[in-house]
Amino acid sequence: MSATEGGSHEAGGRADSAWQRAVRADERATQETANAERHEQLFATTGRVFHSTMATRHRAVAERHRTTARLQQAYALRLAEAESRGGGLPLFMAGVAEACGTRSAALTLVGADLSQLAVAASDRPSRGAQDLEYVLTAGPGIDAVRDRRAVYASGPALERRWPGYGSGIAALGLSSVAALPLKVSTDCIGVLTVFDPPSELARSGKFDEVAAALADGVLIGPDADPGLYGGADLRAVVHQAAGVLSEQVGGSVTDALALIKARAFALGVPLESVARSVISGELRL
Repeated sequence: MSATEGGSHEAGGRADSAWQRAVRADERATQETANAERHEQLFATTGRVFHSTMATRHRAVAERHRTTARLQQAYALRLAEAESRGGGLPLFMAGVAEACGTRSAALTLVGADLSQLAVAASDRPSRGAQDLEYVLTAGPGIDAVRDRRAVYASGPALERRWPGYGSGIAALGLSSVAALPLKVSTDCIGVLTVFDPPSELARSGKFDEVAAALADGVLIGPDADPGLYGGADLRAVVHQAAGVLSEQVGGSVTDALALIKARAFALGVPLESVARSVISGELRL
């Protein structure tokens, strides 16, 4: 079997799985809608506010499941297209970006200390922007997670608010950003960052729906896959390199990580490239 044939069969298998996830999400939406209608009928009969509140909650959950279904359907279609043309496997985040009306979107999972654990992006500019935020330890995603609220900025406001970040993403061809925390109960597990979003979509609440669907339907839930179906890259290699470098220089891992970030920023190269060079011994800082 050729590499192309292997990739084609893999795409077909993933497409089937995506369709199945979409069907299950749609079934959950149908059930939640039925629950909402039942509470609405009880509210009309009894006048109890409890039923009105429950109906609103079920409607919100139903919409979340419908958005999850749409994201899975879009991914399934991309996979089916890849199978038919024998191309490489598409990224799940490409469908997320499309749902947000743009080409560039990224998802970052964070730890309790707000450090990036993994990142997935729809294209090179969005991945570059996430790497820049990681290197500078400043940007809309960090603020959105820390403050547990959406962050919007564009044009000169980007540079004023995050010096270095604004000019950096401008060099990537990006001019505006919307960052939405991925909240699960009382916790925040990451952030969805949308670049150059249509202003009308940002105001419509569409991004909130997508962020909620990602948090509760894709990253956590019955069909969860924190790896975004192979599209997420762990920051493990960077932290491994920091450990190696700390041994070389006799300093702390935190200081070593700062050195790696500084070198990547100075050279304008991907963070992982510097990290791998440190691990292989090709680069000594």
